[in-house]
Amino acid sequence: MNPMFSQVPKKLIRPFVRELHAYVPGEQPKIKGLVKLNTNENPCPPSPKVLAAVKAAVDGRLRLYPNPTAQALREKLARLHRCAPENILVGNGSDEVLALATRAFVETRNAKRETRNDPRTVIQYFTPSYSLYPVLADIHDAVKNPVPLRPDFTMPSVAELKRERIWKFAAALTFITTPNAPSGRGYQTAELEKLCRAQQGVTILDEAYVDFARENAAALALKFPHVLVARTFSKAYSLCFQRVGYCVGHPELIAALDKIRDSYNVNGLGQIAADATLDDLPYYRANFRKIVATRERLSAALTVLGFTVLPSQTNFLLARPPHFSAGQWLERLRAKKILVRWFSHPEVRDFLRITIGTNAEADALLRAARGILRSAS
Repeated sequence: MNPMFSQVPKKLIRPFVRELHAYVPGEQPKIKGLVKLNTNENPCPPSPKVLAAVKAAVDGRLRLYPNPTAQALREKLARLHRCAPENILVGNGSDEVLALATRAFVETRNAKRETRNDPRTVIQYFTPSYSLYPVLADIHDAVKNPVPLRPDFTMPSVAELKRERIWKFAAALTFITTPNAPSGRGYQTAELEKLCRAQQGVTILDEAYVDFARENAAALALKFPHVLVARTFSKAYSLCFQRVGYCVGHPELIAALDKIRDSYNVNGLGQIAADATLDDLPYYRANFRKIVATRERLSAALTVLGFTVLPSQTNFLLARPPHFSAGQWLERLRAKKILVRWFSHPEVRDFLRITIGTNAEADALLRAARGILRSAS
């Protein structure tokens, strides 16, 4: 390191940034030959039509800025959701949509120091759920209100939330991951509607995994003016590399997000890839069916081996392994070149999260698990 850079004064960095616990993404392996079942990537490649569209766009257009509002993609998404383009905002992954909502709808505690209990400073979410939510709240200096799910990771009813008085119905922003991550549990649209109806602040239904579920709640974003539904092209549509997401909601909420959106926030190749994806939905729906079939087969096989597997409506399983701790299983599977995800958070530390890969990858996981169990006997 250059000596002149070796002593950077800590005072140059804001104190809360120095103390911030950043979001930790899934490990990206550096070892060849690992079966990668830790980041919920789709095992199926993008449609050949999507690949062709992206390759055809690698030309002189690369020197130009992309469409600043992803207009063509918004129009196509509006037709899919039977709404107007003004009901759609496209983001750099759905994570950008969540971050924009934090900035647009939530006051900071510093700005409201005289009323620190003001609900306009509150971001709430169920726990366990997407670990980015508390990070977004901390970055924004908002008040966090994590509310536990039931012990089986189902969602409390509105009546329970009112009775226990831990849920803030006037919170500025509420995130609900549906289906839930990391549990994989799906929530019925009817119960989500009851909760949305009771909320006074902006409510985001984060449907990153909804294409693997039995139902979705997209209609609620067009029914309630304070509800947004966030979606991504990453999980179901095999476009993690391109980072494209979007949300659906009332035009005034969409316009507020658009005001603070970065210029040219979605790259041109990503827009083209997502646009072409929407032209080949039958290809992807066939993939969803394959992934769900593998999910059910893997769930049954792990159960036979002694795992406790939660019912899933996502492209992953949350499973409590037998004989050894989940942390030990993580390391033993890694030694057999199988990479899964383990979280140290108290609610889920006894579980492994396992991405649904190909049938061959599921078989490799099962072989490794059987070998580990044999070594324990």
